[in-house]
Amino acid sequence: MTTNKEYYHKSLIGGRWFSMSLAEQLANVGSEFERVLSWRVKGNREHADKAFERMLELLDLTRNDPRWRNHRLKELSRLREVINYELSAEDNENLFIAVQDLQKYFLQFGILARADR
Repeated sequence: MTTNKEYYHKSLIGGRWFSMSLAEQLANVGSEFERVLSWRVKGNREHADKAFERMLELLDLTRNDPRWRNHRLKELSRLREVINYELSAEDNENLFIAVQDLQKYFLQFGILARADR
């Protein structure tokens, strides 16, 4: 990752992220996903957009983890597509049912990450 982009999670890019399990990584992505939803419900688009950027950054870090350069990469890439699609709805009232499915998906990783401690 050698671009001029300003990163939100600078301490993770240096390698700490790559020492976490997949469950821990996706639980963190899920936390940002929940923040996006929370800020959207509150009507704060600026905070929602920032949380969305942070979430994608974490998901991209996960996709760039060499340990997941196998069948998991396809799922992680598809996850990114689905999240982009679902959160592109401009109207909070019209968020698709898949958002609830994504919340359940991420919750499972949060539970697993806590169990592994």
